[in-house]
Amino acid sequence: MEYFNIFIKSIFIDNMIFAFFLGMCSYLAVSKTVKTSFGLGVAVTFVLLITVPVNYLIDKYLLQPGALAWISPKLADVDLSFLSLILFIAVIAAIVQMVEMVVEKFSPALYNALGIFLPLIAVNCAVLGGSLFMQQRAYANIGEVTCFALGSGIGWLLAIVGIAAIREKLRYSAIPPALKGVGITFIITGLMGIAFMSFMGIKL
Repeated sequence: MEYFNIFIKSIFIDNMIFAFFLGMCSYLAVSKTVKTSFGLGVAVTFVLLITVPVNYLIDKYLLQPGALAWISPKLADVDLSFLSLILFIAVIAAIVQMVEMVVEKFSPALYNALGIFLPLIAVNCAVLGGSLFMQQRAYANIGEVTCFALGSGIGWLLAIVGIAAIREKLRYSAIPPALKGVGITFIITGLMGIAFMSFMGIKL
């Protein structure tokens, strides 16, 4: 039951876009078509699903104070937590590089459509935010961490696909020239954020 609660909460209540505004650069730049947005959303979800559990294991067994005691009792006083940020980023960069190669190999059209934003997943603050939230919230086990990572990715995917679907429809709408493009996107994002706030009333 706890896994389900974490999963649902990370999708709707603690949504990376609407609750924390993480990953906004890719969200705004790539959300012009549903197809491209879905591809990027799946890529971000996959990266989160791999990097957050890996970073959890690194943090628990290498970085936390006393984490090295399993190697030797002499290392029980070692604290490597100051390395957490740089190691988290290194893991994310490595996984993103793998995703980029896979997408380029099996879906060249999607690779070309995503352009520079595919490698930029490595610096997507939603991906790093997932690992930092994992560390801050001190989940009990890797199962909870995996549920959080998957839910966070799906939440980000829903957000970018939702705004992309709306932006496709807006092409046929009479929008004031001053609000076309990013302007109207910010307004809609705010409205979607308010809509997602309704989920805060759910008791999990």
